[in-house]
Formats: sequence, structure tokens, C-alpha cells
Amino acid sequence: MKLKYYSILFAGLLFGSCDKPGLEADMPEFDVTTATATVKAGVPVKFDIKGGDAQTISFYSGELLEEYSSKDGRVVDISGAGATMAFTSSVQLGSQTNQLSIMASTNFTGDYSSLAKVKAATWVDITNRFALGTGTTFLASGTKDISDLFVAGKPLFIAFRYITKPQAVNGINRQWFIQSFALNSKKLLDNAVSLPIADQASIGFVIVDENKEKAPALSSVTATRLTLQGNTYLHAGLPQFDPNNPIFNKDNPIYNPRDAAYQPSAVYKPFVPFDPASPFNDPASEHWAVSKGVMADKVDLGPSWSTPIRGITNPVLTEYLYTYKKAGTYKAVFVAANSTVDDQKQVVKEITITVTP
Repeated sequence: MKLKYYSILFAGLLFGSCDKPGLEADMPEFDVTTATATVKAGVPVKFDIKGGDAQTISFYSGELLEEYSSKDGRVVDISGAGATMAFTSSVQLGSQTNQLSIMASTNFTGDYSSLAKVKAATWVDITNRFALGTGTTFLASGTKDISDLFVAGKPLFIAFRYITKPQAVNGINRQWFIQSFALNSKKLLDNAVSLPIADQASIGFVIVDENKEKAPALSSVTATRLTLQGNTYLHAGLPQFDPNNPIFNKDNPIYNPRDAAYQPSAVYKPFVPFDPASPFNDPASEHWAVSKGVMADKVDLGPSWSTPIRGITNPVLTEYLYTYKKAGTYKAVFVAANSTVDDQKQVVKEITITVTP
């Protein structure tokens, strides 16, 4: 009987909690005024605040990229405006020459599965438009106009082509670094703000290697850097072909988790002798770093973000000072909000401010 009673009691509590109404937030009693709506550039505007005890208060100045009207995002039409490309590069190691080329295509299918698929497209060599690094110091390529490369309605692909010649007779291949890659529209927002089409992180380079199985390139891609380097030149003198190399000893302490010399990244691999007859010891090889396709028709700038001027633990706000540096007409917007775990209520107040020189 007790079990039946407790079951009924639990069910009652459960249904009672389901029927319980959510905790409703109070509507903020909030207002903002100014003594004058006209002010000189460089002189602070004083906003008088009523109801500054709202849990949170945020401010949009109305200046470029700080407009309340763009709080949910902004897309800018850049069709026909043209574009520029820039990057920095450096090179080290090795001695081979003329290994690196910069290519562009508008009819690549986007199939990165093989180098043959990449090379089936029509590519334009644009290397001579840019300055390339000559040493370990990064060199700016120069900001170059590439408007002529775009075709309306088609994505543009940019690629860095890397060719490795047989290293026994041409010298060891070189290691290239590409950073700060930028494709920008030639259109400026409000004649002041650059409109990025793609950067190093978003351009999406993919390594497509001719010999990825037998003689893989040492290239890699991160959000901040493209590293280009050919395959390792295999010869009998390398440590990996020395049977007495300690890495081929299973009892090497680097493989023992209980030993102080243990290296978690060390993975034991059995010795494989050098094969002088392998055609992959020193092949002529080619690989490309190919971008994703980019369009020069619009730029998504994302949302404008407000400036928080009061949080729930801050003192009550009675006024707020803001200085506009440039003449113009601005829609200053304050958003005051009260919240509970179940509800939020907010008040939006807008004041038009005219800033004179």
C-alpha cells in the first residue's frame, strides 16, 4: 500500500510541476532623453537614462557597423565591383628553383579527389602578378587587381601549384609558407571599410597530391598558414633505413609508458629495408593547394554587435556619455532587458543624433 501511495504522490508532484506557469519577466520601465540632439564631433553626447535598473542595457551608436538595423546581419552587394588579392610568403631549406606557381580557374568542378581532376580544368598562370618570398622573412605579394579573373555566375578557384624535380640531381626541394591570404572587393563600405571576400581561414585550401600514397608531399593547411613542401628524398643513408636505429628496438624506453623516457607520440614500427629499385625513392612529383570556389557578388558582414553598458551586477545607470568623432546623422539605440529562465522582455529606445564638424 505504501508503494502505491508514494507512486500516486510522485505522479501528483510531476503533473503539478508540469502545470506550473513559467516565471514571467517584468517589462523594464525605461526611457532615454538628451538635452540636445545636435552636437559637435569630438564633444560627448550625454544620454539621460530613466529606468537604469534594468538588468541589462546595451548601446548601438549608429555608426558604421554599429547600427541596430543590422543586428541580425548585413549582406552587401559587390557585383561588378572587382576584387584584389594579396598574401605574404617566405621560403627556406633546399635549393630547387621555379617550384611554385599561382593558378586561377573558373571551370574547375570542385572535385579534389585526384590531381587529374584538378588539371582537367582550364587554369591561368598568374604567378608573375605577385612578388614571392626569397628567404625566411615574409614578403608581401603586393595587393593586385584580379577583377579580370572573375566570370559572372561562376566561382573562382585559386591554387598554388608545387612541382618537385628529382632531388638527387636537382637538389632538395624547398619549403614555402603562405600567410595572410586575402581576397577583397574593390568596393568599400561607406568609402571606408574593406569588404572581405575570403581570407586565409575561409579560403579553404585543399592539398591534392599526385603521389599521396607512395611519395606523399609534406604540405599542410591550417587556419593561418599554407605550408608547401615536396616529398622526402629516400636514400639508403636516411636513419629510417638503419637497422641499428634505436627506434626499431621494441624495448626502447620511449615505447614504455612506465619509463621516464616514454614518449606518448612514439609508435613502434618494424624495420623496413631500403628498396633501391623503388620508383618512389626520388620521383618527379606534383601537388596543388586548391581553394574553394569564391564568388564576387556579395559579402556577408554578419551582425552588428552592441556595446554592453550595464550588466545585472552593475550599479544603476542614470546617464551614458558617448563621443562621435565624425560628422553625420546617427540613430543611437538603447536596448534594456529583464530576463528570467523562462522569459525575457525588452524595451528599445532610439534617438537621432546630428553631429556637426
